[in-house]
Amino acid sequence: MKRSKGSRRDFVALRRRRRRAARLFRAKVAQAEISRILDVSRQSVSRWHKDWRGGGGKALEGAGRAGRKPRLSSADLRKIDAELRKGSRAHGFPSDLWTLRRVAVVIERLTGIRYHAGHVWRILGGMNWSLQRPAKRAKERKEAAVRQWISEKWPELKKKPRK
Repeated sequence: MKRSKGSRRDFVALRRRRRRAARLFRAKVAQAEISRILDVSRQSVSRWHKDWRGGGGKALEGAGRAGRKPRLSSADLRKIDAELRKGSRAHGFPSDLWTLRRVAVVIERLTGIRYHAGHVWRILGGMNWSLQRPAKRAKERKEAAVRQWISEKWPELKKKPRK
């Protein structure tokens, strides 16, 4: 039985497959044959048949989405995105660096929903935010002196190709 990774959560295709199984049950096709036709395990066909006998085609409709429903609505996510774009200083933090804990605090302030900092990473990923690391530069760095060193001193120190 080959299945592509993407087909596991295609609820429309799964419902269509169970409906086809119901039609085959009505046609009195053997469960082993249905298993081969639909490319599913015999255990699944057996379970579907038991449900079908108990409740007909409606029993095979499926439960809908899998897993817990998200606590944050799409409107909440848009509001969070807009607030995060204002920067962390706008929310009273001492630096412009966003951390997962800080984002969790902002989410709780805006929506009243508390998330563990580790889960905030998933929420940010769903909002297409990515990890950004600040450039590590010394506070005392003088850009003009660096440019001068690169243009004057570096060429003297750089290895020259052999002639």
